[in-house]
Amino acid sequence: MTWYSVMPLDPTIGMLQVEPEVMSREVRVDGILMEVKPVTEDQVKIVRLLDCGLHDYLNPRYAPGIMIRYIPTVENEAKG
Repeated sequence: MTWYSVMPLDPTIGMLQVEPEVMSREVRVDGILMEVKPVTEDQVKIVRLLDCGLHDYLNPRYAPGIMIRYIPTVENEAKG
């Protein structure tokens, strides 16, 4: 990035700081693998669909930007 300014460098560096981006995660909802970003404790925003049928792309319930309720669960993979 090139920054041209008549101001001294010290005050302008503070303006360049950006907020850290919220990490997205991959979740499977109704058999559809999607990338989501957390918004609140129990809500996420759909970023994109990763693994689904072609007809799922036309479903407005799974459109990017739609908020869905998501409560993470832990699955026990130990079988014994």
